Amino acid sequence: MERLRKHIEEITPLSDEEFEHIKPLFNLKKVRKHQYLIDEGSDVKYEYLVLSGIYKVFYVDEQGREFIVQFATTNWWMSDYPAFFKQERANLFVECIQEGEVLSSTLATREKLSADFHKMEHFYRVKLTNGYVAAQQRIKLLLSSTPQHRYEEFSKLYPDLLQQIPKKLIAEYLGVSRETLSRLYAGGK
Repeated sequence: MERLRKHIEEITPLSDEEFEHIKPLFNLKKVRKHQYLIDEGSDVKYEYLVLSGIYKVFYVDEQGREFIVQFATTNWWMSDYPAFFKQERANLFVECIQEGEVLSSTLATREKLSADFHKMEHFYRVKLTNGYVAAQQRIKLLLSSTPQHRYEEFSKLYPDLLQQIPKKLIAEYLGVSRETLSRLYAGGK
């Protein structure tokens, strides 16, 4: 739980008393490779803070093609957020691609902590804002850049993930074929 405290304190300090109130509201979960935290059509009860491991958030279209929306690794938050906030059924999947641990919390937890502590409301607002900015940047990159530029940006933003994630998944994330990624990868060396 100290990792949770450190994560929150990157944005706002907490007293020992405040943290004692916060920590029982999060549950630790060990996650195996290929385990799903969210399945399409399921109730989305939790959002997850990644403590370790690598996860992918994705959807599958009517033709069975997979589209990766996000990778998540240490200190990233993930869920099917439209379903989480609206308390609807999932349209996305969250799958573990490298085993690890997450902390889970509910929408009720988020609302309670925001009501009880202005600091936590501030924390969640900063996290949500950062996520929104990242999502818009990703959309812009997908809509208006070349595969080469998308690959270069991914390499710059997530150099460690290049070595840890199968190339097939990176290609899906970038919206390119596996062959195109191989050419981009070879050209980047």
